[in-house]
Formats: sequence, C-alpha cells, structure tokens
Amino acid sequence: MLYDLIIIGAGPGGIFTAYEFNRLNPGAKIAVFETGGKLEERKCPIDGVKIKSCINCKSCSIMNGFGGAGAFSDGKYNITTEFGGTLHEHLGKKTAVDLMEYVDGINLSHGGEGTKLYTTTNSRIKTLCLQNGLHLLDASVRHLGTDKNYIVLQNIYNELKDKVDFFFHTPVQSVAKSADGYTVQTAKGDYSGKICVISAGRSGSKWMEEVCASLKLATNSNRVDLGVRVELPYEIFAHLTDELYESKIVYRTEKFQDLVRTFCMNPRGAVVNENTNGIVTVNGHSYDDPAKYTNNTNFALLVSKHFSLPFRYSNAYGESVARLSNMLGGGVLIQRFGDLIRGQRSNDRRIEESFCVPTLSATPGDLSLVMPKRILDGIIEMIYALDKIAPGTANDDTLLYGVEVKFYNMEVETDKNLETALPGLFVIGDCGGVTHSLSQASASGIYVARYIADKYLA
Repeated sequence: MLYDLIIIGAGPGGIFTAYEFNRLNPGAKIAVFETGGKLEERKCPIDGVKIKSCINCKSCSIMNGFGGAGAFSDGKYNITTEFGGTLHEHLGKKTAVDLMEYVDGINLSHGGEGTKLYTTTNSRIKTLCLQNGLHLLDASVRHLGTDKNYIVLQNIYNELKDKVDFFFHTPVQSVAKSADGYTVQTAKGDYSGKICVISAGRSGSKWMEEVCASLKLATNSNRVDLGVRVELPYEIFAHLTDELYESKIVYRTEKFQDLVRTFCMNPRGAVVNENTNGIVTVNGHSYDDPAKYTNNTNFALLVSKHFSLPFRYSNAYGESVARLSNMLGGGVLIQRFGDLIRGQRSNDRRIEESFCVPTLSATPGDLSLVMPKRILDGIIEMIYALDKIAPGTANDDTLLYGVEVKFYNMEVETDKNLETALPGLFVIGDCGGVTHSLSQASASGIYVARYIADKYLA
C-alpha cells in the first residue's frame, strides 16, 4: 500500500499530526510507526519491592509507546513561547501560541475537562523572585496530571485507531527517498508513503543522527541539559505550587554566570526512573487524583551546556556523565543536600533518618564524584537562591537525585514550515531539536498536518 502520509513516532508530535491530518482528510491513508506498544501495554516492571531499579527492557515503557515519553509525565502543557522550544522562531509567536491553545482545546474535549489552567501573569511571586535575583518566566500551564493525561491519550487513540494504521513494536530502521515519496524499512517489511513526517522524540536522538547522515540532511549542534532532581516536603514550595503549579525560575550564578533553571515541578508527586538508550536517569511525575498524592514535591535543577567547535557531540557528553552515575550506583544516585555540602557520601542510615522520605528507591552516594564541578557549583548556588523565596529548600534533608539529563537532538535544518531540504520530508517534535515540551511538540504536529494538506494533497 502507498500511504498518503507516513509518521514515524507516536509521541505528541506524531499523534497530533495524525489527528489533524485525518480531520482535514477523512479518507487519507495514514500509517504511524512506533517502537513501543499501545498505551495499555506500557508497564514499567519496577515495583519497588521485587524489582527496585531499571532492568534495561528491550524497549523502555516509560519512554516508548503511544503517547511517547510524555504519556507518563505529569501532563503539563505550557502555553508559552518563553520556554519549551523555539517553534515561534519558525512560525511566529502568535501562530505558535494559537496552535498550543488549539491543542489545549483538543485535550479538554478528550477527557481533560475540569483541569485547572494556571498562570504566572501579574503574580506576586514574580515580584518576590525579582527581589531575590531570580526570574519567573511567563506561561499559562494546563495541568492534566499523569492520570488525566492517560485518559486523554486513550480517548484520542480510540478515535484514531480505526482511521489510522498503527504499527506498534515496529521501530523504523531507515528512511529512504523513493520515486513515489519515501520508504521506511522495518523488521516487518518496507512501507512507502507520499509524505513522511519524522517525530521520533528525544529518545530517538541517536537514530535521528543516522537518518540525517544517510539522507545528507544538514544539522546544527544543539545543547544538553545536566542536573539533579530535588525532592523536599510539599509544604516548602506550597505557596508557589498552589498558585502557579509549574514555576519556571531562572537564576544566573555569581561564580560562572551560568543559567540554572527549575524544570518539571511536581507538587505532591513522585520521582521515577527513565531509560534512554540504555542509560538510567531520573525524572518526576505527579497526579490529578488526590488519592495518588505524596507528601513531597520534586523538580529538576538543570544547567544547559552548548558546545562549539571542535566538540559538537552534546548528547555524548551528557551520556558520559549519566553512565558514570550508573557505574557508581547501578542506576540513579541519591544524596542529602547536607551531606553534599559537608563533602560526605550519603548512606542508607542517613537516608533512612532523613525527615524527607524518598519516593524513589535509589542508591545513596556522592554526586560530587559524578557531576562536573562547574555544574554542581551552579546547582548549589541555585538551591541557596531558592531558599530565599522558599525557606527550607537548603535544609540538610533536601534530597538530590542524579543525574537528570535532557538530551536534545542536533537541530535538523528545516525551513519555516519544518520541511527539510528534501521535499515532502518533515522533522517535528523534540527529535528535530526545535521543540522541548508537550505543548510545542503537539503544536508542531498540528501545523505540519495543515501545511501538508494544503500544499501536497489539496
């Protein structure tokens, strides 16, 4: 079968491309190829009892499958161009925001109704941050929660499953230009389509580099974000999270003038493992259902590193740091902030005696043996800065999990419509290095679906 549209990846970008293209072209033949499984098949074997750490499944259920890595995230859709990617540099700010609001409407109509939309506009917290050398970025934040996010994704899938051919557990090995358009090679056979949209997510970063090399697509070096996940009692950040839920706060360090930022804040949430290309790192989830609340809040503190010539392999750098953590701890390391400051390794006894009870079973250790000094110094500075607006952040028992790494694809050169130099081949979502969030990845899918429908299949 020659498909009208082939989509690689069933994360937010791929899902919303299929959704919008089907809406505009109800009879179109659409195929979606995904490394992981259906939503209900995505089960991480870690139960905290029999299996306490990552066992390196063939395909990580947290990272791969319908919904992508965002399926089991805390379901935050940040409607903003202040962070989360540079989609607005391609489409313009108004268009980008309009698309994100359109995605928000789809989510609400598919099970997200009743969820709260938070905003930082005219917030007293913004003033408090400025008074203490911190900067709160502007955004509207729709918090679905991991549970509601799951429902929304399942409802979208149920609407699409009889209209779109989904190929689960079918990783694409290569993409080639053909006479009719593009051919994707898989272990189950080759499939052709007139148009191809690649939306392989961050977990497809290495694969995307291979595709770009084989198709001779130009790329630009991107960045890697390195840091830790902080966990502390909910009450310490309650005055921020109750009003804003997600507060993106940026701090410029005195020592190195680096920017450190908060990321993925999860009030009453849980810290979790994730596996990217065989490397175990840390992340956080939260839920809309009060029955699933914990007593803690967690968030990441990240430092972005951009590399210039002669070194261009930012992801390889991040991987090497994460592998060192895995080497020392067999997975994720955990350390009390007080132990870090005093230069001593956390051990089981110190963790057990901590007033903050960890939500993830991790190996007690010493993050100073893993993290580059410049990055760790910046994180420590940021914790003391946050302590001024949220007293208690710098308590001895604040827990630090390492490492958290956000891998970004090398940015694929595309035009303003996210089309590569090869006509009919588009790269969207986080795998293209342009978007870094659920909302912007989803918005890129909507835009490209409309563009293809108008230009190629009108």
